Formats: sequence, structure tokens, C-alpha cells
Amino acid sequence: MTAKPAPNYLDYIREIPDFPKPGVLFRDITPLLGEGDVFAAAVGEMGCFVPDDADVIVGIESRGFIFGAAIAFARNLGFVPVRKPGKLPAETHAIEYELEYGVDRLEIHRDALAPGKKVVVVDDLLATGGTAYAAGKLVQDLGAELAGFVFFIELVDLKGRAKVETLAPVFSVLPLEG
Repeated sequence: MTAKPAPNYLDYIREIPDFPKPGVLFRDITPLLGEGDVFAAAVGEMGCFVPDDADVIVGIESRGFIFGAAIAFARNLGFVPVRKPGKLPAETHAIEYELEYGVDRLEIHRDALAPGKKVVVVDDLLATGGTAYAAGKLVQDLGAELAGFVFFIELVDLKGRAKVETLAPVFSVLPLEG
């Protein structure tokens, strides 16, 4: 049996101009998600960046849930969602942050991560770094060890890596110009 060549991920990413607001070029990964072998390859590549001693994957709403849960399943790790306000039913810890087109807020259950647990934060895309940085701070606020960040796409010219790597190492599968 021969190994399949890695897919050209760009063939499965749709660019949507002016979404969610004018001037933003949205990278739509739904075509990639719809192709099982391509999605599996992306999850496999992302999972290679998760340390062997990691305990938990934290996925950022919403596309971070897709990649994060798949990586957690493949690596036999726990999965914890970081959500937008009002979506988690138990007591939460929250943080406000700036993103490239406004201000937002993220929440995590206060009891989601035990102190000392080794955590990797996963999302589909790293842009300016505000959302990922906020998620990393939530992990740290709960006393867990932030082991790293893993992204499918990194918009390198937006320099989000510089902000996020002040907290932990950053890995991405597909560096793109923003």
C-alpha cells in the first residue's frame, strides 16, 4: 500500500470577501470539512503539533470545536470548549478581548481544567491573535499549564503569532498572506 500525497489544502478553502464586515477576507473551510480524506489529513497534521504529554485540547468557538474535538478524539485526550457569552450552563470564568473587527468575550466553565493539566488551544485560524490570546489567558487563569497553540491557517502578515507566542509556542499547518 502506498501513502497518499498530502492534499493541496488551498483547493478546499473558499475566500469570501467582505465577510463578516467590509474589508475582511474570510477563509471558509467548509469545503475542506466536506471531504473526509482532506479533513482527516488536516486533523492529522494539526495533531502532530500536540505534545505527547498533553492532557486536554481546548477548542475555541466555533471552528476550533471541529478541529479540536477531532484532534482530542484521535489522541485520546479530553476536550473543553471555550464559548461566546451565555452558551455554557454552569459557572463560568470570562475574558473580554479585541479582535480585528470589534470587541468580544469568551467564557470557560470554572471547573473545566484542573490546575496543572497540560493544555493545547486549537482553532482553525490565527489572524491578529486576540481570540487565541484570550483563550490562552482563560486556560492560565484556571491554573492549567498552557502547552501551546495549534491552528490550521495562519495569516502571517497580520502578525498574530507575535502576540500569542508570548503565552506559549504556536504551530500552524497552512501559513497564508492575509
